[in-house]
Amino acid sequence: MMLQATAAIATAKPVASDRQRLRLRLRRQAVQAAIVLAVAALVIGFGFAVRRGLAKQGIDFNFGYLLAPANINLSEGVTVVFDGARPWLDGFSSSDTNAQAILAGLFNTLKVALIAVVLATVLGTILGVGKLSTNFLLRKLSFGVIEFVRNTPLLIQLVFWYFAVMLKLPPIAQASEWYAGVIASRGGVYLPTLVPAAGATPAAAVALGAATVLAVLALIPVLDRRLRAAALAGAVAATAAAAILGFPLAVEEPVRTRFGASGGISMTPEMAALLLALIVNGAAYLAEIVRGAIEALPRGQWEAAAALGLSRAETIRQIILPQVFRIVLPSFGNQYISLTKSTSLGIAIGYPDLFNVYGTISNQTGRNLEGILIVMLIYLLLSWVISALVNFANARLVAAGAGR
Repeated sequence: MMLQATAAIATAKPVASDRQRLRLRLRRQAVQAAIVLAVAALVIGFGFAVRRGLAKQGIDFNFGYLLAPANINLSEGVTVVFDGARPWLDGFSSSDTNAQAILAGLFNTLKVALIAVVLATVLGTILGVGKLSTNFLLRKLSFGVIEFVRNTPLLIQLVFWYFAVMLKLPPIAQASEWYAGVIASRGGVYLPTLVPAAGATPAAAVALGAATVLAVLALIPVLDRRLRAAALAGAVAATAAAAILGFPLAVEEPVRTRFGASGGISMTPEMAALLLALIVNGAAYLAEIVRGAIEALPRGQWEAAAALGLSRAETIRQIILPQVFRIVLPSFGNQYISLTKSTSLGIAIGYPDLFNVYGTISNQTGRNLEGILIVMLIYLLLSWVISALVNFANARLVAAGAGR
């Protein structure tokens, strides 16, 4: 009898505990839903209050101006146009709508942000490792660059790169050609590019695409060493297959003309200056994150690597950096968000980014409130996307590290 009662109590406790956890979870979810609804109600109420206040002053609040012709010119940028019901990308023209102008500004912002994030990460890692180098000159040079850049405002750096560097270059007629046909002049920077080769086959294009993906995997230091070695071998094999099938790409170098250059890809002086400022400034902050993460690792790992006969370069590449990237990724995400938002400083030198285009449209239409709401929402969505990608990558890296 006692045994049966004890067994009944033992089986009843988990049921009661499960019910308590369920009630607690439902209570938390209800509280969170109530907070979200309260915030949404406040925002909606504020919106209606603003609209009533504007209506009293005879100012209407609507977004119909987005469909009106922009009647502005942008120095660069593509936008979404429609050929019937089919959307495609084309260069922006003054006859396009204000909405298409905003999309062109967004494209310019994304273009600069993506390039700056990649190059700032590479340069920042090099500077962070260089600051801890045993080479005196490299260590002091890295220290000087990092401290100088971090202690001067980004806007001043941007003005320096534009007025003291880009606009001081020679005109296109006198500009010299650098390695691989690179041309730098005050009229812009011209770079070689890859174009489809004559007679390229689809099989060769597929092989080259596979080689590119495998090469990127081989360069990710946080992946398993054997996986990276297999990816590198696959990239070499796929590249060889593409060469045998007829390499699908050819290098097109820019050729200087009387008023510019033909072929290759070009960057306006404004875009080049903004890129330089964002890359160098972002790299300085990322370098300090890398340097701090390296110094936070146990000293015993360096000693163990030396005992195994690994050189300092091998130790950094194979042992230190894979651990560092797991540590620094959340901090890198914050810097990526800050760098993306800093593209708005391009307005200081006339680069047609999202914020600059918004300002031009607002001055013409008088729709300042509607425009700033659109711009704020776009920047918010960009920050959310970057944060989500970084959190996803961080979760995968933590899981991979825990599984080893």
